[in-house]
Amino acid sequence: MIIPDEIQARDDYKACASFHGHTCMGLTLGYLAAKLAMQHLEERRALDEELVCITETDACCCDAIQVLTGCTFGKGNLIYRDIGKMAFTFASRSSGVGVRLAMRPAVMNVPERERLLAEKIRAREATSQEISEYEELHQKRSSSLFDQGPAAFFSLQEISLEMPAKARIAPSILCDGCREPVMITKLQDMDGQQVCRTCRDISDRNNGGK
Repeated sequence: MIIPDEIQARDDYKACASFHGHTCMGLTLGYLAAKLAMQHLEERRALDEELVCITETDACCCDAIQVLTGCTFGKGNLIYRDIGKMAFTFASRSSGVGVRLAMRPAVMNVPERERLLAEKIRAREATSQEISEYEELHQKRSSSLFDQGPAAFFSLQEISLEMPAKARIAPSILCDGCREPVMITKLQDMDGQQVCRTCRDISDRNNGGK
């Protein structure tokens, strides 16, 4: 997908690219999703935990979402669910409104001719005329989607959800196994000892997973 110059020239997109390190379609999808959600929720960038995002992927898009929405892993209002979908739920604590955005299947639908030409180019079997034809088809499909705005890439559904609890601040104490500091809320009981998850995993492996 070809990212339009008009988008790449925007200051907020440049901020996303600077944070991420480069421009790519994954970053751009996160940018479009965040813009669509913020517009629908009528919210500004969160300074604290005013907004919550639940992301179903850990791909490049998450960096744009962090920059634009203020939902970050560090503040605890960016929650990762390892599902593998280009889908995001955004919610406002002030209004209680939540929306789930999911990438439309049509975004992934490449016409057969364009797909065949792309395969020939990858195999280094395409003529200069076929390369030009591919570039024209690819540009036309990209422009058609981007001209429609973020809604061409994502479906949007208002949902009701129980707002996740705000991030907890808890003291750290020493793990009874490795003696490294660990948040008290993350400790696990193992035969009467309070250990970190790493020590628990090592013990389980040594005991054959029991």
